[in-house]
Amino acid sequence: MPAANSKPFVIGVAGGSGSGKSTVTREVLASIGPEMAAVVMQDDYYLDQTDMSPQDRRKTNYDHPDAFDWPLMMQHVQALRRGESIEMPEYDFALHNRSSTTIHIKPAPVIVIEGLFALYDAELRKMMSLKIFVDTAPDVRFIRRLQRDIAERGRSTETVIQQYLDTVRPMHKQFIEPTKRHAHVILPHGANGPAVDIITTKVANVIRDLERA
Repeated sequence: MPAANSKPFVIGVAGGSGSGKSTVTREVLASIGPEMAAVVMQDDYYLDQTDMSPQDRRKTNYDHPDAFDWPLMMQHVQALRRGESIEMPEYDFALHNRSSTTIHIKPAPVIVIEGLFALYDAELRKMMSLKIFVDTAPDVRFIRRLQRDIAERGRSTETVIQQYLDTVRPMHKQFIEPTKRHAHVILPHGANGPAVDIITTKVANVIRDLERA
């Protein structure tokens, strides 16, 4: 097991909606074992909107950085780095609000921070040992988002298209695309096999080094 005083290896996985971030995260977990990584999903850190009506919740721009609870996410990442467990919030996309349940996350040698804005905040980036941007063509991202939102989040084709035009596309260009310059590794064409293999090999080597420490 890693030495008690060793710091976790923190990975940031950013990219547009439907880019393949979750695929990269799954490949990392598969390469080292799920028990070796704590995954912080930025999607679960949308702000609590209990005090808002369902109609007003639907009007929120969920593709803007201000839609997220940054202080809580930062607090949780710092706690994991100190070797403490967290209760990660769970977001209900059908209700456009935070669920009443939480997800217990234990500390681990590797911390993966996955989300649209994983590379957006400078303080968060300072904690990362490896910064990844998953770069996927806009048409592919849109099709994936359309399929996911209809199948998993109960959305209609019309509302998905409208949201894409109103917020997803412009916010990607304004806020997400520019974070690519902070990445150590840019994965062209999404989570392509050879690039992911290089990343998982690197992480596996880090784990071996930690276990020897």
